[in-house]
Amino acid sequence: MAMHLYDTAQRAIKPFEPGPHVQMYVCGITPYDSTHLGHAATYLTYDLLIRRLEDLGHKVSMVRNVTDVDDSILPKARELGIPYLELAAKEMARFHSDMEALEMRPPTAEPRATETIDEIIATVERLLESRNAYIAAGSVYFDISTFPRFGELSHYNRDQMIELARERGGNPEDPHRRDPLDFVLWQPSLDDEPAWQAPFGIGRPGWHIECSAMAMQEFGETIDLHGGGTDLIFPHHECEIAQSESLTGQPFVGHWMHSAMVAYEGEKMSKSLGNLVFVSELLKVADPRAIRLALMGHHYRSGFEWYDTDIQDGNALLHRLLAAVASPDGPDSKPFADRVRAAIDADLDAPKALDALGEFADAILSGGEDRTAPAALAELSALLGVSLDRPIAQGASPL
Repeated sequence: MAMHLYDTAQRAIKPFEPGPHVQMYVCGITPYDSTHLGHAATYLTYDLLIRRLEDLGHKVSMVRNVTDVDDSILPKARELGIPYLELAAKEMARFHSDMEALEMRPPTAEPRATETIDEIIATVERLLESRNAYIAAGSVYFDISTFPRFGELSHYNRDQMIELARERGGNPEDPHRRDPLDFVLWQPSLDDEPAWQAPFGIGRPGWHIECSAMAMQEFGETIDLHGGGTDLIFPHHECEIAQSESLTGQPFVGHWMHSAMVAYEGEKMSKSLGNLVFVSELLKVADPRAIRLALMGHHYRSGFEWYDTDIQDGNALLHRLLAAVASPDGPDSKPFADRVRAAIDADLDAPKALDALGEFADAILSGGEDRTAPAALAELSALLGVSLDRPIAQGASPL
C-alpha cells in the first residue's frame, strides 16, 4: 500500500508515491533565538517521514535552509549589539545540538541565504527580464498580476491574504507596490545592515526569494515534497510558488505538507508573550527520548497545547519500552510491526503508532515464547527515532 499524506494545496489526503530518490525541502529556522518546542514538533514530523521512506527502501535527500539574513534576525542583532552572523552562528550551534539530542536526521544540505546571494541575484534578474517583477523606489517587487494562480496553495481570499501579509511582515500599505499583495524580492539595506551589489541596486534579498533560489539550486525545477509549519503557507510558500513557477513553467512542488502550531497551556506560544518552551531548557530536566515521545503523542496536523505535565507521558512510555527491551522474550512481533507502519503510512499518525508500540511493550512484559520480540521492539522504536540502547539520562525527571 502507498503512503498517504495530506496535501495542503489539494486539501485532501493523497497517495505519496515518489521515485526511488526522494527530494524534500523543509524550511529551516531564522537563527535569532533558541529552538523551541514548535520547531521541534515541526522537524520531528519530517524526521518521521524520512525514516519511514528509508524503511520503504527510498533514498531521501532533505535540504533544510538557514535564513540568516532577513527582517527578524537583523533587528535582534541590532538589539543585542552583535554582528548578525555572530548571532546566527550562536543560535545555529544550539539548534544543531538540540536536533542531535532529539535524534533528528541531519539534512543532506543546509544552504544559507548569505551563501546563496549570487543565485538570488540571478533569480531576481530573470524575474525582471520575464516581466514578472518591477523596480520601484529602489526595491524589486514581484508582480502577482502576472501569476493568476496566486492563492491556490492557501485557498485564502484576497482580504485574508492582505491581513496575513500585514501580520507577517508583508507591508501591504507600501505605496510603491502596484498591488498590496506584491512582495519584495530585493530591498535597499539600512545603514547598519548587510548589503550586496546587484544590477538593480545595492541592498539585500527579500525573504521569499531566498528559499526559491536555495531550493532550485539544490534540486532543480520540481521538488517531490516541500514542508514547513502552517504559519508559512501564506505568504512564504504562496510566494515561493509564484516566483519559482513563473521562471520555470513547471510545478515547483509535487506535494505540499505543513505541520500545525504548538500552544503553551492555553496560549499561542510566541516570543512576544514570553511563553516559549525552549528545547535546550527542557533537555536539562528530561531525557530527549521522552520529549520526542511526548511530542509524537500529537498528530502533526492537529495543533495542540503543550503542558508542563506532558513530559510525564513521554517519560512513562520510555520506561515501559526500556523495561520491555530488557525482557527475555515476548509475543509475535508482526501484528504490532504492521500496525506501527500502517499508522505512519496513514498521514503520519504518530499517536496511533505509539499506541501500537506501547501495547507491544506491555505484551512483552506479560511474557511469551518469541525470543526475538525485544529486538523487534527496539527496531520499531528506532523506526520512530527512539533508541533503546541506553538507560534514562541522568537528571531526567523521575516517574
